[in-house]
Amino acid sequence: MKKFLVEYKSNNNVVYSCKYHVVFCPKYRRKVLVDGVDERLKVIAKEVADSCRAEVLEMEVMPDHVYILCEVDPQFGIHRFVKTLKGRSSRILREEFPWLKKRLPSLWTNSYFVSTVGGAPLQVIKQYIEQQKGV
Repeated sequence: MKKFLVEYKSNNNVVYSCKYHVVFCPKYRRKVLVDGVDERLKVIAKEVADSCRAEVLEMEVMPDHVYILCEVDPQFGIHRFVKTLKGRSSRILREEFPWLKKRLPSLWTNSYFVSTVGGAPLQVIKQYIEQQKGV
C-alpha cells in the first residue's frame, strides 16, 4: 500500500493543508485571455498569492476561463484570496491592455467555482489542470 506524505503549513496558531480548485471566467465568457494577457495574469496571480498568505500550485489560463490549484491560509480565506486576485488582476490587466476596456465593462464575472481537493490526490488535480490546454 502506497503512503502519501501530506505537507502541512503553519502560521502563528494553525497548522493546515487547505488546497482548493478554483475556476472563474471573464464577463460574458469573452475570449479575452489571449495575446499576452494570459501570461501576465499568471505573474499577477503569483504576486497576489505571495501577499495573501497563499500559494498557486498550478494554473492554466484558457481564452475564456482560468483554472487555479492553490493553497490558502484558512485564517485568510479562499473568498478573500479570489476577491483580491480578481480585483487586482482586473485593474492591472485593463491598465496594461487598454483593448480590454473597450471589450468589457469589467474584466471578471462576480461568480466563481471553488472546491476543496481533500478527496482527490493532489497529483490528479494538477494533471487535470495541466491537460486543459490540450482539450
